[in-house]
Parts: sequence; structure tokens; C-alpha cells
Amino acid sequence: MSLAVVRSRAPASGRAPEVTVEVHLANGLPSFSIVGLPDLEVRESRERVRAALQNCGFDFPVRRITVNLAPADLPKESGRFDLPIALGILAASGQIPAESLLQREFAGELSLTGALRPMRGAFAMACGTARGGVAHGSGAALSVTPGEFAAAGLPAPHTPQLYLPVASAAEAALVPGVDVYGAADLPSLCAHLAGAPDARLDPVAAPDLGETAPVAAPDMSDVIGQRGARRALEVAAAGGHHVLLIGPPGAGKSMLAARLPSLLPPMTDDEALSSAALLSASRAGFTPSQWRQRPFRAPHHSSSAAALVGGRNPPQPGEITLAHLGVLFLDELPEFDRHVLETLREPLEAGRITISRAALQADFPAACQLIAAMNPCPCGWRGDPNGRCRCTPEIAARYLRKLSGPLLDRIDIQLEIPALTPAELSARSTATGETSATIAERVNAARERQLSRQGKTNRELSGREVDEVCRPDATGEALLREAGERFGWSARAYYRVLKVARSIADLAGAAMPSAAQIGEAVQYRRALSPI
Repeated sequence: MSLAVVRSRAPASGRAPEVTVEVHLANGLPSFSIVGLPDLEVRESRERVRAALQNCGFDFPVRRITVNLAPADLPKESGRFDLPIALGILAASGQIPAESLLQREFAGELSLTGALRPMRGAFAMACGTARGGVAHGSGAALSVTPGEFAAAGLPAPHTPQLYLPVASAAEAALVPGVDVYGAADLPSLCAHLAGAPDARLDPVAAPDLGETAPVAAPDMSDVIGQRGARRALEVAAAGGHHVLLIGPPGAGKSMLAARLPSLLPPMTDDEALSSAALLSASRAGFTPSQWRQRPFRAPHHSSSAAALVGGRNPPQPGEITLAHLGVLFLDELPEFDRHVLETLREPLEAGRITISRAALQADFPAACQLIAAMNPCPCGWRGDPNGRCRCTPEIAARYLRKLSGPLLDRIDIQLEIPALTPAELSARSTATGETSATIAERVNAARERQLSRQGKTNRELSGREVDEVCRPDATGEALLREAGERFGWSARAYYRVLKVARSIADLAGAAMPSAAQIGEAVQYRRALSPI
């Protein structure tokens, strides 16, 4: 047989679309060509595959070898196609049975000795294999739940089989509906495919999806004082609101931000699989220890726009996508380039971002919760009672103007955090604040009220839905109108205050926001109003 077909998948940022590797051996001058829009890493696989086959004792065909990676319009990258190309050559030359490649998918990078190296995107590839190539649109992360596989049209009674390097098989085994096999090297895999009794591979055991991995997150009980900030984070976690913390150095802004994930509700199966698929296919990678843990991304303020929201060619996800269903923390917010911050406007509002290039467009999810921190002035001590600030009003105003009004409009809670007093620091051993678990119980109850009422968090409510579920009583309406006139709020800011008030009411179990809850929501909007 001079033609062999091997199935694999491309690491396309969570989608993992199917790639058919076709290998044809023909008479003529010996050559080895790869077509189908391969990048440099894929083109270099010719030398890796040649050396691996020879070093493992296989015959490398002295013929004209043509490898086609279909579909031809999909960019191919990474060394994951080494293994399917090698297996295709062996099957086309009759060294392994071609029928052993049916109903199976393969991926892995080969070393020159034939050993299989770990690869990124194993989890995303397993999601694609389990769904049999069913996707949710261009660029969308795959979301797999245990009950969806029959509806996806998977072949029965055969379960799809995925063969990966041993080091990458553990994360892929988390995905239900697919048998994942881990191979150490090319000879052992070929022996298994040939049916050798002493080379049989068993599927990697999949962990129970009902078991939640322990979250090694910092606890809110470590925070000294800052009752107002703790309350604001509870409200933010309940409604999924974006937060800006403003305070002097050492006030605990970064400490509070790191504890926000511990207040968020546990991830569902669908959310855990979607988040893991995105991380797996990215440069960040995914490990089983991250299972069911909400992402917490904290890029440095020197990050570019492409690093923050995505870019490159072909398009790759940025930090806001890697934080999908988790938290994106931007420390020292005014130190970011203003152009970089402005790119956050649309994804913060829509929860998605579209990266367009001349020949390709990719749509990435970005439903993360933003928490940002900043000093009130360049030196950080503006308003300090000891008079340590030496910044003139012009310098302080120029510092704050680095943040545009439209960007601040999209941040629901803007809170000033005071510095801790010596008395609060000296009483740290006797201070007993609430634990994250206690606060998380109230947050979960508030989220359940939102999901049963409207099927989404309060932050995601549209204008019409805000009018339906967030309208306060007459006293609260009058208070909100007066605050909006005094601080010059836009329509967006007005509605966002209503959403925050709705979250406060959900924490209290109230049917509608009261005047007191409207007042609390107004206090969370005053820090930088007006700009």
C-alpha cells in the first residue's frame, strides 16, 4: 500500500479542529515534502521523523514521500504532527497494518531517538476527539459535559481513542468520552498497533469529574482590617462585577485581589472543561493540578496589547482570554500603556474578543472578572495625614488622566482603601476576620438567586433586564437620580450602579434593592467621580 491516512488535531486555541494527515509514497527521485500550510516547526519534522525511524530500526522508504495536512487552508504549527507523519510513513510502506490507524487519533513530538516528548494542547485535543469534531463556532472553546457525547454523534459502540505522549496523557484523561493512551516511544506504540501481546497499552485512568481538586488559594482571613474592601469584594464576587482598588503602598490591594478567586462559586463541569481547553492549547499550558481552579492571571504593566487581548498571525489568545471564567488582575493600572488599556473596553463589555487578520478571523471568549489596583498619585501618598505626598495637583491629575472615562465607566466598583494604622497592625494576632469559605457560602447563595431569576450574573444584564429586575423603590430611585446628577454619571454608569445594588440585595435575600442598598452601591462608585 502506498497511501495511508492518519487523524490528528491542530492546536487552534481551544477548538482543536481535526487534521487529516495523508502520506503517499511514489516512485521517482527520493524526496520528502510536506504541504497543507505548515509552519517552520512542522516543516522541520521531516528531519526529526527521518532520524527517529532510522534510529528505531524501521526502514525509511527511499521514495518520493508526499505528506498532505488537510484542510489546506488551516495553519499548522507545533511538533505534534511528528507522530502521525511517522505512523503514516510506516503504514504506507507496509511496516505496520494500516487498519490499526482507524478510529484513532495521534499526536506527539518525536525526539531523534524515537521517544515521545510532551506537547501542549493535549486537553483541548481530547475535547475535540470526544465530540467527534463538533465545534461551537470559529475560535470558541469546546465545552464538554458527560451527557453530550451521544448527541454529538460519536460512533457506537466504539469509543474514540487518542494516543499521546505519556507526559501529556494525564491531563487529556480528564475529558470524558474518549479513551486516552500514553505511549513512551515510537517502537512500543507500533508494537501495540501491530497487536503484540507483550506491548499492549491500557487507557490512562480518568479521575472522577465529581471530585473537586482542593484549591490552594490564599484565604480572606489573612487580611488585616479593611472591612470596606472585604465587603466590596464580596459584592463583586456575588455579581461578577469589575473592581478598581485605589490606595497607598502597603494598604493590601494586591493581597485582596489574590483572594478574590477563593470567593467565587465552584466551577461547573462545563466551565472547568472550557477553561482547561483554552489553557491547554495556549503557551501557558494546563496541568491536572489546575482542574476546577478558576484562572488568576496577573500580567506585568509592561505587557503589550497583543499580550493582553491577543494577537499574532495566526491569532493567539491573550491574558484576558486565558483568564476566561476567572480573574484578571492588573496591578499599577496607570503604569500600563494607555493604548493597551483602551483595548480592554470591548471585551470587558461583551465577554468576547474578535482578532482579525487579513486572511483569518478568530473569536475568543473573555468572560473574566477584572480587578485592578493603583496608587492615588505617582508617589502613592496623596491624602496621607502625615503629609508625605509631594505631588502637585497637576501631577496627580495627569496621573489619573492615564485612565480614560470610557474605561472607568466599565468598572463597576471603584473603592479607596486607606493605609493600615499601627494599632491595626499591632492587633493582627487577635484579629479574626471571616474566612473565604464563610463568605463564599453567601456568594454562592446570591449567585443561585441570580441564575434562577435571570440565568446569568447581574453584571451580564442588558438594559431592558436591568429595568425589569433592578428597579428600586421610590426613595432609592430618588437617591440614585440625585447621585447621578451630582457626579455626572453616564447612562452606563447609572445602570452599573443599579446592577451592583441588585447584587447587594441578592446577598441580603431582598426582592428589590432598597434605598440603603442603593446608597451602598453609590459609595462604590465615588472614588474617581468625577475624573
